[in-house]
Amino acid sequence: MKMAPLAYWLHAFFHEWLAEQRNCSRHTILSYRDTWRLYLRFVAARRHCPVSSIKLDELTADEVLAFLKHIESEQHTSIGTRNCRLAALHSFYRFIADREPLAAMQCAAVLHIPAKRGPITEPAYLDIEEVEAILRQPDRSTPEGQRDYALLAFLYNTGARIQEALSLCPCNIRLAAPEQVKLCGKGNKMRICPIWPETAALLAALLERNPRPENEPLFVNRYGFPLSAAGVRYKLAQYVRTATNEAPSLRGKRVHPHTFRHTVGVQLVASGVDVTVIRSWFGHVSLNTTNHYARANIETKRRALEQMDQSTRPRSPPRWRRNPNLLDWLDSL
Repeated sequence: MKMAPLAYWLHAFFHEWLAEQRNCSRHTILSYRDTWRLYLRFVAARRHCPVSSIKLDELTADEVLAFLKHIESEQHTSIGTRNCRLAALHSFYRFIADREPLAAMQCAAVLHIPAKRGPITEPAYLDIEEVEAILRQPDRSTPEGQRDYALLAFLYNTGARIQEALSLCPCNIRLAAPEQVKLCGKGNKMRICPIWPETAALLAALLERNPRPENEPLFVNRYGFPLSAAGVRYKLAQYVRTATNEAPSLRGKRVHPHTFRHTVGVQLVASGVDVTVIRSWFGHVSLNTTNHYARANIETKRRALEQMDQSTRPRSPPRWRRNPNLLDWLDSL
């Protein structure tokens, strides 16, 4: 009894399992697709054969480990990206293990490859002055500048992920009080997010200048096609470069669209908003994700320190320790 070809299993995994049975988002499917493109090309190069001739039983745990080492050492991907690639491969091998008994041991070996532990970094965020400097850069007298200003202001108002913002359609915008938008987050989960009247006015002006169908994305390029996340990152990098003249502290920061999300989260925590409210606002599954913002804000920590009982603080150093001449004399003895 022979195993079915690899092409059969990949087709069943992507079309029947991910798309139909799991109803995964398009972004998840594309991420898994990119992983398999890289993986199959890597295996084909190692075996000096075309991708079409690779068999399922050749995709062993050794090949997976070699692939992970390759993308880390030669492509210089981060540990987080490495773990995302491994998660995509694990999903496929778990799918195979439930359906093909002949590949059970092979799949078990791959599924035992653990995710790699990496450094836990606090989310990078912007100060208010830095946000204001960036928002002053788009030329709002032009259609492109008006669009960019509205998009950046929307990100700062809502803390939305970049793809959530770029997928926003007019049908999901409420411009009348109470102003709000409906965002589609990870796993196709919908949530309501309030917006300021000023942000609603920006969106209304954008729709007035460039009307869009109710179910079509609001933010488009000059040709009427939806903006891409890569395009937004490119434009934002330009604005950050010019904004460093007004806010020199930006030179030491890597600013990308997700930085606005971190900034909103940190500022909400600093304003005393309960983390459970922030979790609902941001669409987090786990409260642990939201707690990162509480750990990142140094001002919140400073205010907590100042609330400690005064009597528990260290006293001033003795007078003789503050007299450098006396210390020098004692050292000379």
